Amino acid sequence: MHDDGRYDDDPRVTGSTSDPVSRETDYPSWSPGATGPSNRPTDSDPPPALDPPTGTGRPDGSALADPPGGRRTPEASSRPINAAEVRSTSGRRNTAAAVRFEPAVPHQPTAAAVRDAAPVVADAPVASTESLAAVAADPTYVSRETPTREEDDPPLAMEAMRAVQILNPSGEVTMPRPDRTRVMCVANQKGGVGKTTTTVNLAVALALHGNRVLVVDLDPQGNASTGLNVPHHTGIPDVYDCLINSVPLVEVAQAVEGIPNLWCVPATIDLAGAEIELVSVVARESRLDRAIAAYPGEFDYVFIDCPPSLGLLTVNALVAAQEVLIPIQCEYYALEGLNQLINNINLVRQHLNPKLDVSTILLTMYDRRTRLADAVEQDVRNHFGDKVLQAVIPRNVRVSEAPSYGQSVMTYDPGSRGATSYFEAAQEIAERGVKEPVGRNA
Repeated sequence: MHDDGRYDDDPRVTGSTSDPVSRETDYPSWSPGATGPSNRPTDSDPPPALDPPTGTGRPDGSALADPPGGRRTPEASSRPINAAEVRSTSGRRNTAAAVRFEPAVPHQPTAAAVRDAAPVVADAPVASTESLAAVAADPTYVSRETPTREEDDPPLAMEAMRAVQILNPSGEVTMPRPDRTRVMCVANQKGGVGKTTTTVNLAVALALHGNRVLVVDLDPQGNASTGLNVPHHTGIPDVYDCLINSVPLVEVAQAVEGIPNLWCVPATIDLAGAEIELVSVVARESRLDRAIAAYPGEFDYVFIDCPPSLGLLTVNALVAAQEVLIPIQCEYYALEGLNQLINNINLVRQHLNPKLDVSTILLTMYDRRTRLADAVEQDVRNHFGDKVLQAVIPRNVRVSEAPSYGQSVMTYDPGSRGATSYFEAAQEIAERGVKEPVGRNA
């Protein structure tokens, strides 16, 4: 039943019985209790024409009541008030207006409709009967659908986990210690390829994980001493005194602050004149070798940071070392000078140090956005094979910022990509060192 809220013409309200026709009766010639044929229009009858708006909207022709407080406007008179008052000449209801004006009744969906309308996720894991049985039997059972810790943890948590792994606050020996002292010379005649950065960060990574490491700064610029926060100003005993004045290395080495098991032999500006002074010294090529051999302590690793040249200082480092680590920048100029370096290493091996071997190649400053970096990597791996470490050092601003704070990237930002890459490189070097069981200090 439609109710428009008006009851002034309802005989049940006014008490009038002159018009017994119900408001729901919408066709003429209807009377209460009539049993004869009905004159109600059927769907086959043509639709009657609507009367022009004359202000009468009821089948009996009675006028609509004016709103209180004034007459109705012409626009209001020509417009139906509601759907109940919109009638045709035969009393047919205007269904279009009824649809437009009838208030909506909220529809309550059934349980079956809600179930059928629920979205279906194709990839949603469904617990199988075997999984439920396994959980019931063993409370510690983990389903294969359970996400792993790496997938579930946010990026900041993963970075914190990497930082804890690199810093190793427990001090346990997590990287294998070699059976002999590995003396590694970090050399490349090309400047700016990351020799000093590689030396510092590999030494710190190995020292943080239980290895005893000594860094010999053989570069007159003294950048390795700066990166380890070791004083190297004029007047400090340095490697120059060991080479020229035969001062024992133990009197020159300094413990690195904050890094256990790490020592550094600094370099001052005096080392710049050692190239000329070594010319007239007897056995000038093996001065550093004898100084390291005379050290009373035992080290797992000795890293020698070489200058970007092939002079006497680099020759001393090649004679004292057993292995050569060559950092290669992923650019063309780094490859151009590599051939000359290999030739000099072969000359030293033939005449001065038969044990010398190029054992490690490390790719640095790798920019994955360029095709050149990928081409250089492929060329180096095709030429040197297994000597190239799987770890590649990317371009990372944290690696360049760390020396300005007197730190390595391992302690400056241990969760960065640069620190993670150097940690992986150090771990790979440590695992390769346990393959040759030779007596210590051999």
